[in-house]
Amino acid sequence: MPTDKITAAAAGSWTLGDRTVHRMGFGSMRITANPDREPAIALLRRAVELGVNHIDTAAFYVSPGGTLRVGTGPARYATELIRAALAPYPEDLVIATKVGFGYDPETGFSEALTPAQLRDQVEENLRRLGRDQLDVVNLRLGRGPGPVPLAERFGALAELRAAGLIRHLGLSNVRPEQLAEVADIAPVVCVQNNYGVDAYREQDPFVRACGERGIAYVPFFAVAGTGREAGASVGQSEAVEAVARAHGVTPHQVRLAWTLHQGPHVLAIPGTANPEHLTANIAAASLNLTPEDLTLLN
Repeated sequence: MPTDKITAAAAGSWTLGDRTVHRMGFGSMRITANPDREPAIALLRRAVELGVNHIDTAAFYVSPGGTLRVGTGPARYATELIRAALAPYPEDLVIATKVGFGYDPETGFSEALTPAQLRDQVEENLRRLGRDQLDVVNLRLGRGPGPVPLAERFGALAELRAAGLIRHLGLSNVRPEQLAEVADIAPVVCVQNNYGVDAYREQDPFVRACGERGIAYVPFFAVAGTGREAGASVGQSEAVEAVARAHGVTPHQVRLAWTLHQGPHVLAIPGTANPEHLTANIAAASLNLTPEDLTLLN
């Protein structure tokens, strides 16, 4: 496909509250890996040129020595790179961020559980992004319940929403019962979970339930699958390989297309630091899988 015809808009659109986004977005976790800022800035600008108007980031996407790894050298925050690349921001650009984990140069990453810590992270996001209001803030949950009840943590963010610092709220790494627990505190516009064609398929009913409630479902690691932070370094399934050959595309593009085929409320946020991979990812927005393809992949 000619690069001048590749656009994230081909995936269609969805609304996060009152903000409309293209369903093919961009995840910023990997852009902090390069010690040189300029490639990341160029990549972000190219993503927007290709129609991306939904960028996912987090207060804890920071790397002094590599993506999400403690090392040497100055810290590089994804939020600061986004600001350097895109401010003043396009009017249609939606930046969704996450809070819930803290970062300390000496000790690394830790869960940020208290309302005060969450407020600090919201204010830090506002400062590093250079904004007066955050479009979407997702509360990232840990594996356990934590010493501070979920309702108290989400309630703290709801108060910041009422104060005008946050426009919309979401949840990340969440179970259905946790979504139900906060339903009466404030509206939830999106759920971010680890999910893919061959990962965590037990969430299929949850994906459908979110669609029925008008909540966006935003899989992370849709390309990496079980490779998670390490990336899609493992071999693809025979089904993914077969569909890729049939369409003359890469297995990664098939994985992204499958993600988008899970419902009009499902958003893709593939991340990369490679300009060629960025173009290929966004091109997957135009890949139409047949019913036979989907049956094989499922």
